[in-house]
Amino acid sequence: MDNNTKINRIKELTDLLNLASRVYYQEGREIMPNIDYDKYYDELLDLEKETGFRLANSPSQNVGYDIISELPKERHEKPMLSLDKTKSADELIDWLNGKRGVLSWKLDGITCVVTYENGKLVKAVTRGNGEIGEVVTPNARFFENLPGQIPFEGKLIIRGEAVISYSDFDRINEEIEDTAARYKNPRNLCSGSVRQLDPSVTSGRHVRLIVFTLVSAEGTAEHPEVPDFGNSFSSQYDWLEKQGFEVVEHRFTDASTLKDDIEYYKKKIPEYDIPSDGLVLAFEDIAYGISLGRTAKFPRSSIAFKWQDETAETVLRDIDWSASRTGLINPVAVFDPVELEGTTVSRASVHNVSIVEELQLGIGDTITVYKANMIIPQISDNLTRSGRLAIPDHCPVCGGKTEIRRDSTAALLYCLNESCPAKKVKSFELMTSRNALNIDGLSDKTLEKLAGEGFIHEYSDLFGLDRYRDSIAQLEGFGEKSADNLINAAKEASATELYRMIYGLGIPGVGLAGAKLICRKFNNELDRVISADRDSLMEIDGIGPVLADSFTAFFADAENRRITSELAEKLSFVTDASDHSELPQVFSGKTFVITGELNSFSNRREAQELIERLGGKATGSVSSKTDYLINNDKTSQSSKNKTAAKLGVPVITEDEFIEMIPKEAKNV
Repeated sequence: MDNNTKINRIKELTDLLNLASRVYYQEGREIMPNIDYDKYYDELLDLEKETGFRLANSPSQNVGYDIISELPKERHEKPMLSLDKTKSADELIDWLNGKRGVLSWKLDGITCVVTYENGKLVKAVTRGNGEIGEVVTPNARFFENLPGQIPFEGKLIIRGEAVISYSDFDRINEEIEDTAARYKNPRNLCSGSVRQLDPSVTSGRHVRLIVFTLVSAEGTAEHPEVPDFGNSFSSQYDWLEKQGFEVVEHRFTDASTLKDDIEYYKKKIPEYDIPSDGLVLAFEDIAYGISLGRTAKFPRSSIAFKWQDETAETVLRDIDWSASRTGLINPVAVFDPVELEGTTVSRASVHNVSIVEELQLGIGDTITVYKANMIIPQISDNLTRSGRLAIPDHCPVCGGKTEIRRDSTAALLYCLNESCPAKKVKSFELMTSRNALNIDGLSDKTLEKLAGEGFIHEYSDLFGLDRYRDSIAQLEGFGEKSADNLINAAKEASATELYRMIYGLGIPGVGLAGAKLICRKFNNELDRVISADRDSLMEIDGIGPVLADSFTAFFADAENRRITSELAEKLSFVTDASDHSELPQVFSGKTFVITGELNSFSNRREAQELIERLGGKATGSVSSKTDYLINNDKTSQSSKNKTAAKLGVPVITEDEFIEMIPKEAKNV
C-alpha cells in the first residue's frame, strides 16, 4: 500500500468512525458492532502513525466543541494585499512579459492563514481587513478536508480559501422552508460558518479549505529538513498534496497557451462545484515575482483575471415587488428579453431599495444587464437614470403600509401588517408546488389574487374553488375557461400520495425524501403518521433527533393537526407510484453521483429516482462515501472525476449503470 493509498484509507476510516460515533451518541443506535469499531480504530491509529497524516476531525483526537463568546483578533505578520485585476487576456500576456506562469481558480469563499507546528494544526486566522484577522482555530479543526496532523514536523504556514460547494449550499438551503430566510450565496454561508462562535455549527456545513499558497516552511532543531522547492510553484503544490492538503486546480502556462488555458477554465464553469469569481495568474518563478515588489495596494507577483461579462442593453418595463414570509419586500426588475451567455433573460433581482436608489431606476429606462460570474442575472448600469421609480408605500399582497428600514449596509422594504397573507401565500406555493400537490396553473400571482379575494384561507379551500367559479372568472387575467381549468386542476390533484401532502405542510427540516421515508415507515396511514413518536421516527434510517423533534412538535400543535385533517378529507390518497418496495434493493447502502449528459434517461432526476427505488442514494458531490460516479465521459477532467480518482471511486458510464439494474426495474 503506497502512501497516497494509506492517506485515502485514513480519510475513509475517519468518515466511517465519526459517522458511527455520531449515530451512537446523538441518535442512540449502532451501525457496527463494537468489535468492528475497535478494529477500524486500531487500523486508523496505525496508519496515522505510519504516515504522520491525521485529519483535524480524527476520532483519535477526541476533539470537542469549544464554544466561545467572541472571536479573538490577531494582526498578520505581513499584510495580505488584494490583487490587481484585469478582464483582458492580452493584458495578462503583457503582464507575463515572456515568463512562465501558473493559472488557477480565484475561489470565492473566505481566505484563511493556517499554521502547523510539530506536524499539528495550531492556528487558523481569517484574512479580515488584510492586516487584522479573526482567530478561527476551533472551527478550522472541523473543516472536512483539513489535516489536523501532517508528516512535516517543522513550522508550516499556508494560505487557502475556505469554501462551501454549490451542492452543499443547495442542500442546506433546501432544508430551510422559509425562502426569505435562505442564504443568498455560498460565500455568505461560508463566511458565517467559518466565523461561528459554536464550532458544532461549522462541523455540519461541509466547509473545505483549498490551499493556494505556501507562505513558509521552516525546519526545527530536531527536524531541520525542508524540501527544496526549486523556486517553483509546481514543486510546492506537489509537496503540499503529499502532506494531505487539497490544492487549488492549476495549469502552467505562457504567452502561447494562456488564451487556451483561460478557455479551458471558462468551459468548466457550468459544472465546477466550487464558487469562483475568476482566475489568478502568478509567476512560476517565485523569486522573480517577489523581486518585483509591490505597490501600495497590490503585490506585483500575481494578478486576478475577472471574466469579461457579456452585457446587453435593454429597457426596464416593470419592477415586481415580491413579499416574503418574513415581511421583507424584494424588488425584481422585468425588462425586454435579451440573450446572455447562451440563454434568454428577462428578469433580475435588484436585491433591495439601496440598489434601486443607487441606480436611479425608472420604468422605461435603458439599462445594461449581465450575468454575474456568468450565472446570475444582474443590472450593471442604468444609462438614462430617470429616478422615477416610486418605492411602494403599500404592500403588494395585503395593501398594508410599508416601511423602509436602513442599517449600515442597506435599505430594506418591509410590510408592517402582522396579518399580511404573504406568509400564507408562500405556504400555499409550497403546498401546490410540483413535489407537493402539483396543482397546475396556481402561480404565486394567482394565489395572491385568490387570497386577496378571500377565496382561500386554509389548504382545504383549494378544493372548494367551485363555490367561487363565477367570481374567479371575473378576475383580471381570467375568464370562464381559465376558471374551469383551475377548478379541474385542483380536482385532478386531489388524488395524490400521502408523502406529497406531508411535504407540502412545510414542517421544518422535512424535505421530500424525509416525507417519503416517514410515510413508508407507517404504511402510508395518515393517523399513524401524524401520531408518530420520536423513538419510532428515529428508527428510520436517515431520520435523526432534530428532524424527529421537529416532526413531533409540528403535530403536537392542535391547530396543525386540524388543518392537516381537514385537508386530508378533501384528498384521496393513492399508492406512491415511486414506492416499488417489491423491487430488489440491489443498491441498498450504495451512494451514486451523476454528472454530465445522459442519453437513456430524460434527466438526472429520473436516474436519481430509480436509484432510490432500488434502495440506493443519489448525492450531488463526490466524497469518500460515494460508491460510483456516473459519467459518460470517463476521461473528463471535471472536478468530480478528479475527486473520484483521488478517492478511488469507480467512474462508470450510463450503459454500465443500466447493466446493474435488474430486469424487473427497467420497465418501471
